[in-house]
Amino acid sequence: MNEQRYEVWAPDAQTVQLMLGPRRLEMAARDDGWWELPASALSVVPGEVDYGFVVDGSGPFADPRSRRQPTGVHGLSRSFDAAAHVWQDAAWTGRQLAGAIIYELHLGTFTPEGTLEAAAGRLDHLQSIGVDFIELLPVNAFNGTHNWGYDGVLWYAVHEGYGGPAAYQNFVDACHQRGIGVIQDVVYNHLGPSGNYLPQFGPYLSEAAGNTWGSSLNLDGPHSDPVRRYILDNALMWLGDYHVDGLRLDAVHALRDSSATHLLEQLAGEVAALSAETGRPRTLIAESDLNDPRLVTPREANGYGLDAQWSDDFHHAVHVALTGEITGYYADFEPLNALAKVLTHGFFHDGTYSSFRERTHGRRIDRERMPTWRLVVASQNHDQIGNRAVGDRLSAQLDVGQLAIAAALTLLGPYTPMLFMGEEWGATTPWQFFTSHPEPELGTATATGRISEFARMGWDPAIVPDPQDPATFERSKLNWHESGEAKHARLLAFYRDLAALRRSHPDFTDPRFDQVAVSFDAAESWLRLHRGSSKILINLGEGPVRVPAGGGEVVLSFATGPDAVQGRLPNALQLAPHSVVVLA
Repeated sequence: MNEQRYEVWAPDAQTVQLMLGPRRLEMAARDDGWWELPASALSVVPGEVDYGFVVDGSGPFADPRSRRQPTGVHGLSRSFDAAAHVWQDAAWTGRQLAGAIIYELHLGTFTPEGTLEAAAGRLDHLQSIGVDFIELLPVNAFNGTHNWGYDGVLWYAVHEGYGGPAAYQNFVDACHQRGIGVIQDVVYNHLGPSGNYLPQFGPYLSEAAGNTWGSSLNLDGPHSDPVRRYILDNALMWLGDYHVDGLRLDAVHALRDSSATHLLEQLAGEVAALSAETGRPRTLIAESDLNDPRLVTPREANGYGLDAQWSDDFHHAVHVALTGEITGYYADFEPLNALAKVLTHGFFHDGTYSSFRERTHGRRIDRERMPTWRLVVASQNHDQIGNRAVGDRLSAQLDVGQLAIAAALTLLGPYTPMLFMGEEWGATTPWQFFTSHPEPELGTATATGRISEFARMGWDPAIVPDPQDPATFERSKLNWHESGEAKHARLLAFYRDLAALRRSHPDFTDPRFDQVAVSFDAAESWLRLHRGSSKILINLGEGPVRVPAGGGEVVLSFATGPDAVQGRLPNALQLAPHSVVVLA
């Protein structure tokens, strides 16, 4: 086992001690604000041990770069040798995002056990629906037993309840041996409300106003260079020590950085260097509320150089077209032409007025230069389900034909599709907002704040489940037995067929915007999406409808009833209600 190095950044501290069991070892200050053990003390430090730092007499506190927290975020750190794992993924050469399918999952609710080992046992299922990347919701250490993961406070540690860092390495190894990449969701815009001891060590937090979720990081103030390094080294840790293939960067619009080189641009440069060094592609995907293509514009063209970004506009347009829900931010997406615009232009708000924001929003995409795969889209995801009042999925409102339409638009549309765990069989279990804060006052504040968030969406606060109630967490776990039941198994088979069609027909992975065209009739509730020479015909309405089809062979179809195609007319098909037909 490699010798453990003990060092910590604490630029304003007068004294720092390393606590190893009953011993306290005095650390020496360097000129750069870091503290380390003197050479004479190195020989007494064992390889694996529980330890902490005492800063100016306070503590001990966990190591800000701790790899393990076996007793929780308030306890001591435990050393971990990432190099001890014997990797079996030498044959894995990585996977480009272009043409891929992403599957988003939360480890605690994906399986009954809620562990990395249990999730690895479901890889056969994910292979069967064509998954190329598994995107894990945050796994960093947080206070409590269960959580969405966005309240993490020790970013270098893997939550012990999931299995810890060794189990994480085993999971990535197993995925690579099945030809599946791993994308890790990381949160660099704020820290959780409990167990954040970073301010005890140094100016990690910004003195400026925080964001919606907590204090912002000090990215551009005095002493910000080591804070930026803290983030960059964390990203490189996942991609290096854990062989992760990509990162999903949470809410990058909340990163406050006025530096000449934005943190995202710096990150993209360092990740590109790592990719070149290792010979494996690494992918950076931004979640952004800005609708700004600069995020994915190459650095040599004065962009940030990220690989892809989410387009929530796609979700909103699909959701409204299928459910008719137009409250809150859904209001602008009511006309069917909103879906048509999103399918052909990437964003709906691309310099247009947003009634929800009460201002102009977004920037237009250069469709001649930007490939379509740079936008990651979903008809359902953790945010759009979990941030509803009762965490209800589309399956709570839609019939199986409508769920199939959402699947076809996502998987056969022009963008990089992302599925949310369980949607492939129309899971009926909700995915609700759950927490396990041990502090009663924090639990109460979380529940109260949750209710106030829903005011603008017009949802009844009385129906919002208590996030601190363990039953809220238990209800959110997938029921895998559903996948074998008749209606669910039929939808699951359709997802598998869509994935196979995507693989076998180049039209459905063509990255050119000029190969995408849409026609529709809002009054008749039908839409036709062209992908090159292939077409997807959709009847969103409650009754049969005649849809212009032109040429092409029916290669796949689905309807609420038994038959999607109810009649063939010259240059047209008669489609059943809530149906989709693919011509290729």
